[in-house]
Amino acid sequence: MPITTLRRAMAVSAGVAIFMAASADFSAVQAQESNVVVIKNFMFSPMSLTVKAGSTVTWKNLDGEPHAVVNDTGLFHSGALDQNDTFQFKFDKPGVYKVFCGIHPYMKETITVQ
Repeated sequence: MPITTLRRAMAVSAGVAIFMAASADFSAVQAQESNVVVIKNFMFSPMSLTVKAGSTVTWKNLDGEPHAVVNDTGLFHSGALDQNDTFQFKFDKPGVYKVFCGIHPYMKETITVQ
């Protein structure tokens, strides 16, 4: 019996260690990807994002259809982004930036730069 109890305790300890390591990795990924906008189901997610001046925002298209990231004032315009393609833009000046999909203009979001 003591060997079975020891094996169970080791298995539980290993499981807890794996869970803790995975949680730490997930938190690190979330922190790194805080300025990522996902394009999925013909939507920008999040639909509004607030960043500090000097921050770079990355858009990633997860749809099977192409999308283009466009600022309504013409400040930036990506090419057509196929599935898993990304586009980045560095926001240097504070303000409110309206963004839409150049292919599907009903897809909209707002980037607020402080």
